[in-house]
Amino acid sequence: MSDREDISIQKTAKEFINRLSVLIRTAHIHNANNVAVTSSIGRLESLIIELIDSENSITLELRGEYFYFNDIRVPYSVDNLLNYDFLAREFRKLELGSINIQNKTGTEEIRAFVQAFISSSFSESPFEALQEKTSVIPGLGLERLKKITDNQTTDIKKTVRSTYYNAVSTTEGVMNKIRSGEQVSLKRAKRVVATMVNTVLDQENILLGMTAIKDYDEYTYYHSVNVSILAVALGHRLGLNKKSLIEVGMGGFFHDIGKTAVPNEILNKPSSLTTDEWKIMMRHPPCGARSLMKIRSLDELTIKAAIVAFEHHRNYDLSGYPEVRKPVSLDLFSRIVTIVDQYDAITSARVYSRVSIPPDKTLSIMMERAGSQLDPLIFKFFTNMVGIYPIGTLVLLNTKELGLVSENNKLILSRPRVFVIADANGNRADSHVVDLAEKNGNNGYKRSIVKSMNPKEYNINLAEFLL
Repeated sequence: MSDREDISIQKTAKEFINRLSVLIRTAHIHNANNVAVTSSIGRLESLIIELIDSENSITLELRGEYFYFNDIRVPYSVDNLLNYDFLAREFRKLELGSINIQNKTGTEEIRAFVQAFISSSFSESPFEALQEKTSVIPGLGLERLKKITDNQTTDIKKTVRSTYYNAVSTTEGVMNKIRSGEQVSLKRAKRVVATMVNTVLDQENILLGMTAIKDYDEYTYYHSVNVSILAVALGHRLGLNKKSLIEVGMGGFFHDIGKTAVPNEILNKPSSLTTDEWKIMMRHPPCGARSLMKIRSLDELTIKAAIVAFEHHRNYDLSGYPEVRKPVSLDLFSRIVTIVDQYDAITSARVYSRVSIPPDKTLSIMMERAGSQLDPLIFKFFTNMVGIYPIGTLVLLNTKELGLVSENNKLILSRPRVFVIADANGNRADSHVVDLAEKNGNNGYKRSIVKSMNPKEYNINLAEFLL
């Protein structure tokens, strides 16, 4: 098959994913006979007829993070990013690996499939339920998603944990060398960031969960790694390719490298900074850029990291610091890092503020800054990525159960999946996951979030549950 034919199929596959995703999203909100649902069914039906004529059959398969359409990988792109992510999540929730369509499926068959798709997601055995409910639809075949065993899950979590702490160690090593005036090579840092990029692509939820586990005693090092991870994940949502993800990851990794020039008594001061101390602190962006430009074997990757280090406290409206003679538009990577830097800083406890602000309240604070300090479009992508209740948020449910958010719901951000860790009487529960999008028989929801809580107030160790 030629490259031109591949590109043509990829374009058609993106449209198929978009139409199927929009149909399922719409059917989640409206009943199956609603005009919006019927309209979406019609659009999908016309595409299926066209594809069966040209391809004879259609197979949409989820392998890892990517969809494959008739064995050709469908890449992420900005125009299908949200639909792609939503559909992949729905497939995983149903333990669905692939859909194969052999016939020109009609309106009623598609309607029956969508109804089965949505209702089966709340079953204890979702794939079996979906298979049974769709068995009467002619020409439709389903395959189960290849499962990861408990041992494999444990191994994956160990690998992710190792990746995270290796990154923290690398950050500490580089900063200490710069602080002591030694020559620094960034080869190890590049390898670490490349590994984090691969981990975000394969195991985003687990790695994002790591960023919820804070350590104020080593704040600078953990913060740098968290910002790098969050920047890579956000860049991925924006459709950046792998090379660009490594570049934005390096920018996040070294955005605060200039703090090596700030005296420890200022960095670790347990009270508010004086005017003179704040002036010293405000020098860290240009100091960071200079430090990176002096590094051995200067290359394009390091130069881009230096730009982020210089700009990460300059705002979307070109205010902020350091002041420049001729303001210019901020680099895309700087705008990404500014958002995730603020988010991780506000949600972290530090020496001068042992009480952190919960993630949901942090997002409300940042919402007020969108358009002035923060790029409003990128911030929308960020809130869609982390959800209203980001992974690791402790929440009280209306059932009086306590839970930790474990996965976001891209369709209804206020209804994530939650680990229930304590029952209504406050007793430790066997951790099990509930989906807050699950409805009861009266078209209401079985569970809802009442409010977010501070884990430290309840002596809850996030690492115990998230890892």
